[in-house]
Amino acid sequence: MTTRRPGSREEDSWLSDTQLSRLERAEEADTLGAPVPTQVVSNGEYFPSAQTAEQREVEARIAEIAGAAAKRLGMSRRRFLATSGGMAASFLAMNEVFGRFFEVSPLELFAPAHAQGALPKDLFVFDDQLHMIRESYNGTLALRALAQGDGPAARAVGFDKNPFNPQGLPDEFGHPWSAWNPSLGQSPITGANYHLVKFVKDVYLDSQVSVAILSNAPLGLFEPSGGGKPRIPKSVDESLTAMNLTGFQTAAVRDWVNSLAGSTRLLAHGQIFPGRQNLGFMQQQIEQFHPDSWKGYNIAYTAKLDDNPESELKQWRLDDEQVAYPTYELIKRNRGELEKHPGFFNICIHKGLAPAAPDTPEQGAPTDLPKVSRDWPEFNFIIYHACWGPRFFAAESLQSIREGKMRNGVPDIRWLTEFAQLAQPLKNVYAEIGTTFASCVVTFPTVCAHLLGQLMKYLGPERIVFGSDALWYGAPQWQLEAFWRFQIPEDMAKKYGYPQLTEADKRKILGLNSARLYNVPSMVGAYKAVPADYQLPGLLEARRRSRRQAHRDQA
Repeated sequence: MTTRRPGSREEDSWLSDTQLSRLERAEEADTLGAPVPTQVVSNGEYFPSAQTAEQREVEARIAEIAGAAAKRLGMSRRRFLATSGGMAASFLAMNEVFGRFFEVSPLELFAPAHAQGALPKDLFVFDDQLHMIRESYNGTLALRALAQGDGPAARAVGFDKNPFNPQGLPDEFGHPWSAWNPSLGQSPITGANYHLVKFVKDVYLDSQVSVAILSNAPLGLFEPSGGGKPRIPKSVDESLTAMNLTGFQTAAVRDWVNSLAGSTRLLAHGQIFPGRQNLGFMQQQIEQFHPDSWKGYNIAYTAKLDDNPESELKQWRLDDEQVAYPTYELIKRNRGELEKHPGFFNICIHKGLAPAAPDTPEQGAPTDLPKVSRDWPEFNFIIYHACWGPRFFAAESLQSIREGKMRNGVPDIRWLTEFAQLAQPLKNVYAEIGTTFASCVVTFPTVCAHLLGQLMKYLGPERIVFGSDALWYGAPQWQLEAFWRFQIPEDMAKKYGYPQLTEADKRKILGLNSARLYNVPSMVGAYKAVPADYQLPGLLEARRRSRRQAHRDQA
């Protein structure tokens, strides 16, 4: 029976006293301590649903498997569950109950060295999407809170519920806010998690990333001086002041990391600002820092449609001949950049992560891809997030699957299924899986299997590229390990015609495909290590350069 203890979460719960009396506190009810949740936990805003039969079965099997292993190892079950063997026990139990989603061996209960999912040392990894922030930017704390899961760290920065699941909907295992990346624990959530020092450590010292692209996002609102109400930017200059990292700063980080390592470990995105009025800025980027490829957001307010300095920037679509095509023409005219930047004709476009958005290309729908990809065959259109519609929480996709909503014989996952089927004949269109994979591999494995299965079925393993969207969710390593371990259940693959993910396919997706797109070496040994003492002596100077560039961008 739960009561309203002073200072507790029950004190301001929306539940009635009668409802509270029927519940137990989660920390008291959870006698197992499994590394994955096995029942719904309420944050006080809704009455949790009862534990399902499948959840009870998973919990029971975890207890049995962990108990037997702990006895052999001479430790308590709770202590065992806190080790890597505890996660192996959870994977084994989940495979038994829900289907074989994870490659895991019973030997992993006793020694990590036996892990089937251990990454090969010769695995070449090209991370197609990394993010960091300038130190003068407050940071995107909600994404780190999302990845860490419910706990004191998230509550300390104001998140009492999943910031991307306000309705408290359960994930596939019945929990509204499970950790994506358990290795983060309850570490403090601050903007420093995304700063340069942490970026280098997480990507180059704590993961197997060989080479990566640092990206940027023009999604902020302009804040007028003097405390005016934030609004949509009216110009590129106004947009630059609202960014977590500008293209110029992105390139400065690229150059510093590569100088530090003595080899090309990092590439940089230039920013697409469409419209004839923005062509000068596009050319300026090319001349001043030579982008390795381009990043655009249809949903962002980046397109200038007229000469009126007071008109706001607009959202845009890829196949707009008046707005987007002049930008492509400018990129094409600068084809000489390909000699030193072979990915210069790679057009990376954010589509998806837009809940309840209108079904238009400006919001992220894929219907502008057939025309633009055929009109511009010299370009590769790399669609970030694989056009997956839901915003960070896959309950909508799981519901569509369970309700039997279909599109041409496979479950209709909003925008992603349509994208995959539209892109099938478009050989210069690729799918990037940043956030899309991270958001569901742990909490919605059925959704994860369907989305990977559909991309494999329609695009094939040669047109899918891996991106982690780190540092939002911590270092990339947990995603690399999860992807290497993940598999599509045989019954699902047979029913829907999904190819299995072989080791060769995973190597292509994790790195070889992007190595081909950017014409970089695909052998791990071709890249020099970032020194462990990277913070000295060049870091302070890099920070000063970044601050100077930020001041110039805002001037």
